[in-house]
Order: sequence, then C-alpha cells, then structure tokens
Amino acid sequence: MAVGQEVLDEIALSRAEYDLIVERLGREPNAVELGMFGALWSEHCGYKHSRPLLRLFKSDGPRVLSQAGAENAGAVDIGGGLAVVFKVESHNHPSAVEPFQGAATGVGGIVRDILAMGARPIALLNSLRFGPLSEPRNRQLFQGVVGGISWYGNCIGVPDVGGEIYFDPAYSGNPLVNAMCVGLIEQDRLASAAARSVGSALLLAGAETGRDGIHGASGLASRTFEEEAERRPTVQVGNPFLEKTLIEACLEALDTGAVQAIQDLGAAGLTSAAIESAARAGRGVRLDLAQVHRREPGMNAYEVMLSESQERMLLVVAPERVAEVQAVFARWDSPCRVIGEVIAPPEAQIMDDGQPVAHLPIAPLAEAPEYRLSGAPTADDLARREYPLGALPLPEVGPEAVLRRLLAAPNLASRAPVFRQYDHQVQTNTLQGPGGDAAVLRIKGAPQALALALDGNGRLCQLDPYVGGQIAVAEVCRNLSCTGAQPLALTDCLNFGNPQRPEIYHQLEQCIRGMTAACEALEAPVISGNVSLYNETQGQAVFPTPVVGGLGLLADAAQAVGAAFPEAGLLAALLGPPPDSATPNDLAGSEYLQQMHGLLAGQPHIDLALEVRVQRLCRAAVAAGLLRSAHDCADGGLLTALAECCLLGHHGLNGQWPESPGATPPRWDAVYFGEKQSRIIVSLPPEKLPALQELAAANAVPLTILGTTGGPRLQLETAAATIPPIDLPIAGLRHIWATGLAAAAGN
Repeated sequence: MAVGQEVLDEIALSRAEYDLIVERLGREPNAVELGMFGALWSEHCGYKHSRPLLRLFKSDGPRVLSQAGAENAGAVDIGGGLAVVFKVESHNHPSAVEPFQGAATGVGGIVRDILAMGARPIALLNSLRFGPLSEPRNRQLFQGVVGGISWYGNCIGVPDVGGEIYFDPAYSGNPLVNAMCVGLIEQDRLASAAARSVGSALLLAGAETGRDGIHGASGLASRTFEEEAERRPTVQVGNPFLEKTLIEACLEALDTGAVQAIQDLGAAGLTSAAIESAARAGRGVRLDLAQVHRREPGMNAYEVMLSESQERMLLVVAPERVAEVQAVFARWDSPCRVIGEVIAPPEAQIMDDGQPVAHLPIAPLAEAPEYRLSGAPTADDLARREYPLGALPLPEVGPEAVLRRLLAAPNLASRAPVFRQYDHQVQTNTLQGPGGDAAVLRIKGAPQALALALDGNGRLCQLDPYVGGQIAVAEVCRNLSCTGAQPLALTDCLNFGNPQRPEIYHQLEQCIRGMTAACEALEAPVISGNVSLYNETQGQAVFPTPVVGGLGLLADAAQAVGAAFPEAGLLAALLGPPPDSATPNDLAGSEYLQQMHGLLAGQPHIDLALEVRVQRLCRAAVAAGLLRSAHDCADGGLLTALAECCLLGHHGLNGQWPESPGATPPRWDAVYFGEKQSRIIVSLPPEKLPALQELAAANAVPLTILGTTGGPRLQLETAAATIPPIDLPIAGLRHIWATGLAAAAGN
C-alpha cells in the first residue's frame, strides 16, 4: 500500500519520486528504507536540480589532484609535495531556526569534510548574509550566528581568517551562513572515502548518536522554510571539544596506515556516510545498528540511520588492525566501535537487534533522479536592468556627506566588531588576517604562502545572474591577486530559492554559466562546493547568491602585500579604467544606489579580458617588488576604497586627478561611488613608477596616478568642474567606519 502524502512531504519526496523508488526496487520500501531514500534523494544530498548544471564547470587543471564530487573536498598541488584541501558549504536553514547551534555545527561539518581528506584543518572563512539590523529578529540571528562561529572555531583551535558579511531585506526570512575550511596535507597521504576492500570493518568513531538532526537534509535543507518552531528538532547540537579530540584521533589513526577510507557523518548521517562510501567503490555494506553507541534510550533503526548528530566519523579498517585503531581513539577518549563491514554485493544490508530492517541495492539509493528545467526572467527582472540610471537626480548633499554615510552603513563599516571575536592567530600561521582583501597564511618550513578569500554579490546576480556570476568569480580572484597570489582553484556555495520556479531556475543556470565563463578566462577551476536551494520564506526568495572561495599561492611569503597604505610619501595609483571613464551605469547594483536612492537597478558589466590583464599586472608588480599595497576597488566605489586604504593604514592621501582632454565630464556620483569592475588601488615608492608604467603598458592596462600618501586628511583636487573636491579628516572617518556596524546592531 502506498504511503500517505504527509509522509512524503516530511521527507521532501514527490509522489512521482516515490513511484520511481517502487519501480526501481520492484516493491514498496519499508519505513527505514523510505527514510534512507528521502535523505539521499533530497536536494541537499542528491543535487537533483543542480547536478546537470554543475557539469558545466571546468574542474580540472594542472594542479588539481581531485575529481570534483568524487571526494569530500577538492585538493590542489602547491608544490614541495604538499597539497591544500578546501571546500565551502551552507548551513542556512539550521541557522535560521537556531542561529548559535546552526552556525556552530556548520563550522564543525565543514571541518570534518577536510578531515575526511586526511588533512589538518588550518583555516576557516565564512560568508554571512542577514536582513537589516533595524529588525530585532535579524539582530538576534546576526549575534547568534557570529557567536556560534566564534565559539566552535575558537574551541577547536582553527583560525577564522576571513570572509564577508552583508545585510539586505532579501535575507530577512532566510539568512545565509556559508562556512569554508582549508586543510594542509602531504600529497601522498591524501585519504579517500571509497570503501574498496571487501571484509574490512566499518568503525563509527566520535560522539554518541542521538535524535538531533533527523530529517535535516530532507526536511530542512531541501524545501522552503516556513515555520521555524516545527523545524527546531532537526537542528544538530555541536560539541567542539569532542570535535577537537576527534580531529586529533583521526589524524593519528591515519598516520598508522591502518585506515583504508574515512568519511564524515554530516547530512543524512550514517545513511549518507555508509552508502556513499560503498557507492564510490562499487561495493556494499552490512550494518549492525545494535553496535551504534547511542546518546538516548529507545532509539529505533529509523532514528539511528537518519540522525545527524555531530562529531562522528566512519572509518574503514582491515579486520586485523581494528584493535590498533581503537587504541588510538581510546587514548583520545573518543568512542570507536565496529558497526559493520564492507561486502562485495553492491547492496545495503542493515540489521538491528538481530532483525533485518533494510535491504536495498546501493545504486538506486546513490543515484537520485535529475531534473533539467527551463527558466526565464520575470518582467520585473528585465525592467530593473533597463532602469535609466542617468536620469537619477544627484543627491542634495555632496560627496563628502555621501562618503560618511556609506562608511557608516552596515555593508561597508569595519567588520572588526565581528572578527575580533574570532581567534585568527591560533596555529601561528596567519600573516594577514581578516579586514583586508584576502588572508595570507604561511606554510611552516616552506617559502610559499597561501592566500584565501570568500566573496559574493547577490545584488548584481539579482540584476543579471550571468554577469553577476562572472563578477563573483572575478572578484574573489582579484582579491587573491591583490596580495600577489596566483589564483589556483575555487570552491563555491550556490544559494538560491526554489528551482522549480522558472525565474529561480533561470538565475541558477545563468549564474553557473557566467561563473563558468569567468573561471575559464581566469584559469581557475571549481574543484569542490555545495548547492543550497529552497532559500525562501512564504514565496520570497533570497537574492541569487553564489559565494565563491578562492585559493591562491605566493611563491615567496615575504612578497605579500596588504590593502592599507603602509607609509607616507608613496604614490597612490589606480590600475584599470580611469576615474573619468565613469558612466551612470557603473552605479548598477551599488551600495550608493541602495543607500541614497533606495534602488536596486541597472545593468552590471565586466570585461573579462581586461580583468585578466589587470590581475596579471598586479601580480607581476608584486613579484617585481614594485608595490607596497594593493586593494580591490569594489563595494562602495573608488572614493570608499581610497578611504579604506587610508583607514587601514592610518595615512591620508593628497590627490589631484587631471581632466582628460576631450572627455565628457562624468557625474560625480558615478566617479566617486560607481562600482566599475577590474580596478585595483596600489601604492608604490615614486622611484618605482617607471617600472610600473612599463608593466602597465605591456599588459595594456590603464594606469592613473591618484596622489601621494601621508598626512591626516583625505584630500582630492579635481580638474573637472562637475567633480567636487574632497577634504576630510581621517580621524573623523575612522570613528564613523569603526562604529557603524555596532551602531546598526544597537550596541
């Protein structure tokens, strides 16, 4: 007899999908089997609507050591026999229900993904988006998420070195919490999750299994979010101190050579860990659930298989070495019990108290159906792009007042009130921490350094998902290039609404296509990632928000530069389109447009060929020792970026911009606050200017001298009558910038 619709709704399966399960099995599944299908065919685990599109990404390259999707994270060769492993994932809906634990367990989960590659976690980054802080609920979410991230990361001893925070009404009902982790490992010690050896034991290590997180993958992460109270039991509870011992025990066990494969228990818990490990190797598993150590009495097989209790790992170990591995975990006071074995038939045989509770072929479980839909933008989407920005009136106040307002805005104010809660120096590798364009980490015993960044821009993707996707990739690579690092590879977290709505599917497809074009132009493959769909509440979707994490490599750690003007007497210059090339459409999707006009409108634009040349020039100039600083000119526009360089370095700027002969005088709001792409503000000793000019000419990149660093003020004289001069004290701007976020949060 077919199950009722309320059961299918609980596990986010459609009636057609249930019928497909019956067809594949040749019978109806029992309750445990249906729960397993619901979890593995969920959007969160099965990628039903996104997998066909994800195949568009370029995922290989000369330094890539992993196959995208084949393991828990991507791995990249950084030379010297070392590899870096990294990935970003979402924990959006759990954080909306219970922000502290939702964010904390998001950190714990991404750390275990890196651990499952055999790597030691060395850095965390996070990308956060909330509704306006003027609303009490958004303040609660913001404070809870930041608290959960800092608590978990600080306790496990992994530095949180960078990320981003944005606020917009589009995220009021559904905050975005994306966590990225980076690990370091010797290449020949990379671990696999594939359970290949028949007869090997399956060991469940770490925390006891409880009832928390049941239906997390299927019921919470794979459908729209409506009522938080009914979802609270699906949120996991974290224990970072247990995770710390689990990390050390797993790394020590891997050192013995006894561990054949390792897999974390994340979404869908034991079901996902066991079935995916077997599927990767074409094997099967036999489980005895009576051997699973449990936190709560009376748990049934359904609950044990679908629990998403945290801090658990599944290890595959040869029978003769089980005692050796268990002894390692005993030294770390971490439980480790044999719960089953790898079998040759590709099927899942699951027992509980000596009774069979599930018997399923692996392939149908692991192969969720895929859907290729058709999407289209709405009339409102098209109208926003065509909005005549040139017809907007200039503000009644001048650019100095606008700058003060922007620096105080939550999206541009200093993030120090947040990142000072994170320990970003633990492990003593951090050369540049949060607050700049990208973090820089040294590699102990090696001359190289890693650059790490995490970026996205939902506004631009809302206006034009294809161009917005291009810009998301370009900006994260630009941030890496600003340190002098060569971008090597990317990871992404694609945050969208309900893909069954045509406008949302259009956003998803076009964003991926745009990102793919930029990845190819910048030679930066996407080697890992996550898709988070159904991010909407009561029919209101979040902005399409592809968050992109980037890994870059510096050949010499000593060459890295930061965003701040580091001293007085340097020349400040702009790489990329000059100020007088500004047009009204540069205001598209800008913070200025939102703050001063309450608008989201315009057509974003990027010239990928120019972007490639600008980044190449910046990296070459850093490598040649010409630059003392480099800062991406993005959110808030040119004047905001200049102010940030001054504020970060405690040095002012004396500038004068010449008027280009024959140029049409541009609007001052477009010059100062337009967010034209492919621009980097640099500083350099005056004697290095000829060499930089030569490099700029060789790369066909415009170079504009902006002024000289030093003094207590930000001063700009302009030759164009339409561009008002700027003369502001740095101390006053610093106070506005430093207190803006806390003021918005009511602190």
